[in-house]
Amino acid sequence: MSRRIASPHATVVTQAERDIRQRLKGHELDFTAMSAVSNIYRSGSAVRNHMERTLLAEYELSWVAFTVLWVLWIWGEQETGHVADEAGVTKGTLTGVIKTLQARKLIRRRPHREDGRRALITLTKAGERLIEQLFPEFNQHESLVVSGLSLSEQRELARLLRLVLERVNDV
Repeated sequence: MSRRIASPHATVVTQAERDIRQRLKGHELDFTAMSAVSNIYRSGSAVRNHMERTLLAEYELSWVAFTVLWVLWIWGEQETGHVADEAGVTKGTLTGVIKTLQARKLIRRRPHREDGRRALITLTKAGERLIEQLFPEFNQHESLVVSGLSLSEQRELARLLRLVLERVNDV
């Protein structure tokens, strides 16, 4: 019987990981690293899907569109390349998101003064109102998805994930 590695239930995932170890027995593999990376990916995807389904859909925003608004809200006007990096997307992908957000009058785009190939984007007043209304709800969902962890476990998880991010960027 197939076990679902994508299951939201820890016991099912643990059994699926055992099945994988059994199937790949005899191979020189780092199963602990495989489980860790797999769980990072699945957790991130699950959180993103939860946020898009339960909250961002109400505002007709994708995860990337939300991230763009949030970055501009926190740090103000930014070059599009910087925003693409922060959102974890290509500049090409960001272009479509920018067009959508501009059409909704949530952001403004203007050419860079010194380099016409670059562009700057900033929140409009409507964009600022939207993110100020949305973010407290978003943060409530952040609290909800980690509510199974104690405060110290949440801090430790954040610390460990920062270490993983640092290492990934070093390789």
